Amino acid sequence: MPKTPAQRHMARVLAQQEAERAAAADPFGAASGTQHELMLAQLHAHMRQLKEIQATEKKVEAKRKLLPEYMEYLDGVLEADAGVQDPVVTTMLVWLLDVGDWMQALDLAAYCLRHGLQLPDRFNRNVPTLLLDEVSEAALKNQLQGVDALVVLAKVDELTRELDAHDQARAKLHKAIGWAAMGKTSTQDLNADEIKQLELDKVHIALEHLQRAMALNDKVGVKKDVDRLAARLKKEPADQAPN
Repeated sequence: MPKTPAQRHMARVLAQQEAERAAAADPFGAASGTQHELMLAQLHAHMRQLKEIQATEKKVEAKRKLLPEYMEYLDGVLEADAGVQDPVVTTMLVWLLDVGDWMQALDLAAYCLRHGLQLPDRFNRNVPTLLLDEVSEAALKNQLQGVDALVVLAKVDELTRELDAHDQARAKLHKAIGWAAMGKTSTQDLNADEIKQLELDKVHIALEHLQRAMALNDKVGVKKDVDRLAARLKKEPADQAPN
């Protein structure tokens, strides 16, 4: 049964208060309280449901339908900005990335990164690597496109730039930014004429990021793109280079 507006408001307020109390008791401790325990129990029940679903697309659709049941809790936790360890929060970050709710995922990721929240052990990654992997992969597969791809990828770069993550994951981000600037994905290449028609600023952006990707991982698969973009720049007058 859907929650009433009053129930949604109360859930948010309780989540905020519990997060603040938990942080006051131990800034490096874990989430606690009645609302947290309710959300944790709900999460365990939902994870059992998801385990019964075999098809990836059906799992993603199920997560999309379940996510609204956690939104008031997440709103309260973000308002508290207390930073206690909370598997409900970090699991919802994964789900938001899975369903492609990029802006809400980035808001939650910023909170998790700011406070050093850890993913549950079953994910075998830290939050920076998760963010780099999942958003980059979505852009490379054309699930995140155009200007939206560049905006979201740039935000991921900003959030993770100073944080520890595997070189392969960071190389994938630079590859995704380079390809997004070019308008290329894993299913859509550019021919020679399309390379010639690229705006110069996008050529420079793409080349810079693809070269960085190669420096981090020489098997990242962008050498052909780097060569083609470099060749395009050689044909341009020197006075057209960016300032």
